[in-house]
Amino acid sequence: MPDSDRSLLPALDRLRARWRVVAIACAVAVTLALLVSLLLPKKYTAIARIVIEPPAGNDPRSATAVSPIYLESLRSYELFATSDSLFLQAVQRFGLRQNSEPIDKLKKSVLKAELPKNLKVLEIESTLPDPNKASELARYIAEETVKLNRTVSGEADQELVTESEKQASESRDRFQKADAEWTHSVAEGPVETLKAEVTADEQLRATLQRELAESVVIADSDRAEGYRRQLETLLPSIAAKRKLLAERSARLDRLDSERKAAQSAFTLSETRLQEVRSSRGYRGERLRIIDPGIVPERPSSPNIPLNLLIALFAAIAISVLYLVLEMSYTEQRAESNRRSIRVASRHEGGV
Repeated sequence: MPDSDRSLLPALDRLRARWRVVAIACAVAVTLALLVSLLLPKKYTAIARIVIEPPAGNDPRSATAVSPIYLESLRSYELFATSDSLFLQAVQRFGLRQNSEPIDKLKKSVLKAELPKNLKVLEIESTLPDPNKASELARYIAEETVKLNRTVSGEADQELVTESEKQASESRDRFQKADAEWTHSVAEGPVETLKAEVTADEQLRATLQRELAESVVIADSDRAEGYRRQLETLLPSIAAKRKLLAERSARLDRLDSERKAAQSAFTLSETRLQEVRSSRGYRGERLRIIDPGIVPERPSSPNIPLNLLIALFAAIAISVLYLVLEMSYTEQRAESNRRSIRVASRHEGGV
């Protein structure tokens, strides 16, 4: 048999011999734990559950592909349920604040909101001495959390609609202004009429130049001089009309391009506004109460079986430790006494 086993056997024998100490310690600890548990005020925990559904506008096929990052982002709804303003409303509604206890400390002892891992369900727990009030508080917090989410989503949708309406109005004004400028420019100087005048003048110039050439050939100086005067008068007029035609054409092209761009932007902004209005209320997650909870019938604390079990194991551990220390101390004293006797015996033999 190993030496370690041999050294343990006497210790185990001594512990078995002192089993009454362990038994008395366990009995005392269990009795005290039972008395304290019975004297402690009972508290009841009610639970209400809210399911967090994805936005209605999402592709249903993507509902199954939920990433851990998305699930982690849903923990922000825990802050909705445990907001100080909402809890203060609940405190005033149910009269939970009986003394000058700080509101944050009271909230930690009464309210808890948690999103279980990999689940899209928000659990709201309320713990109070009155089971009915605990159930009412959990249901009230759940209902107000759903309302708060709707309010926040509605405000976000309204801001988006307002911004889209503003952009659509600005685009409409730009288009109306560009269209009015283009219409006014067309009415002010029709390009087609000016083109016809330039074409007629060009034909007249060609006729005059042909007649002038014929007059030169037949040596009719009077006719040739008359044609020259007409050409000298006609050519500056043609140049001026060509310049005016080019300016008007460029202006109309520019105004028409601006009008088409403004019309395209206006159409896009109107389409965007219709999309925003139609998707109003369908962009954010939707909260729905799936379990308003029931009135708890059994107290959540004190947990008498757990308290007794803890007291039992603590008593066993402490009593065994005490016996081990006592036996160690006894053995050390015995060893010290034996050493003293041996030293005394040696002194007597030497004398």
